Amino acid sequence: MSLKSDEFYMKIALKEAYKGLGKTSPNPPVGAVVVDPQTGEIISKGYHRAWGEPHAEREALSKAGDRARGAYLYVTLEPCSHYGKTPPCTEAILAFGIKRVVCGIKDPNPIACNGLKFLQERGLEVKTGVLEREVKYLTRFFLSKILRKRPWIMVKIAQSIDGRIAVSSGDSKWISGQKALKLAHKLRSIADAILVGKNTILIDNPELTTRLVKGKNPIRIILDTKAELSPGLKVFEVSEEKRTILCCGEDVLEERLQPFRKKGVEIWKLPLKGGKIDLHSLMEKAISANILSILVEGGGKVNGTFLQANLIDEVFIMISPMIIGDPKGVFSFEVRPLKALSEAFSLYNCQVQKVGKDFLFHGFTSEGTTLLDTPLGEF
Repeated sequence: MSLKSDEFYMKIALKEAYKGLGKTSPNPPVGAVVVDPQTGEIISKGYHRAWGEPHAEREALSKAGDRARGAYLYVTLEPCSHYGKTPPCTEAILAFGIKRVVCGIKDPNPIACNGLKFLQERGLEVKTGVLEREVKYLTRFFLSKILRKRPWIMVKIAQSIDGRIAVSSGDSKWISGQKALKLAHKLRSIADAILVGKNTILIDNPELTTRLVKGKNPIRIILDTKAELSPGLKVFEVSEEKRTILCCGEDVLEERLQPFRKKGVEIWKLPLKGGKIDLHSLMEKAISANILSILVEGGGKVNGTFLQANLIDEVFIMISPMIIGDPKGVFSFEVRPLKALSEAFSLYNCQVQKVGKDFLFHGFTSEGTTLLDTPLGEF
């Protein structure tokens, strides 16, 4: 066996990192691989399992032990060189005698303290930018927090082939098949929060959990400007594993909110814009609460409001092979009237795959694409 390309080993580090996806927030998921440069053998692998637990580099190095001396370290994100919940990874890299460090991307966090430069100054060979686009996608929630000071916003929609998410009565159970529903729950498990509007709660009375897959439940964010929903609805049954945040206007009386508070529901009073909750204020509140990613599963009005506010980054649209045709059915996005086709919202880097009986359309808005294209610089 001989040493393979840097891309080969970075792919393995990426695979390790994905094991921690949805479990590490507010830290990013990170994977690491220790390689013998003489034989190309993978000595050990590691990933960041949860916030506050050892970083990927330390896990991989600990597994490698004495065999790490003179080895190469492949890691998706630049090693930190500051003290946080855990000691600096750069110290461990030096202590274990690593000879060369290869990264997917440079860490844009100002407190990361330029780990690659630190290692280079101490005689290590360093390199960054390997599989950069793939690593940026893996790390997109974290990058959004650091570079834009707002969460990464995903929208998940289940619709008919003619773009409707429900018939005129509001009935939508079930447009998607079981495999598509399971994938939707997987998306919930990797997001910090899920967001819906009042009407979705009134029509479906959903729990908004990850009952179909293994994984944590997302924080449930409910938009209800006047706090008109009943505290007895399923989404307001809270526990340590099931948090709910009710977002309402600043003028809602406390006596109206007390029944929610008594059940353990968190209340965010936010300013209004055009009679609706100001989404930009909501984004500021969310990021200050370490909510780095939000999965929007709203109706057409909520989806459309996010779209017009230029706050959507990524879309997952489950298209079912059915035609509803109801002229008063609910469309997946409801926006202001457009005067020309040039005002439509374009998607980029789109892919389509079959999921059971349905088709998953996956793409990015200009906002999401811009972030993923942002240069992170050299060390």
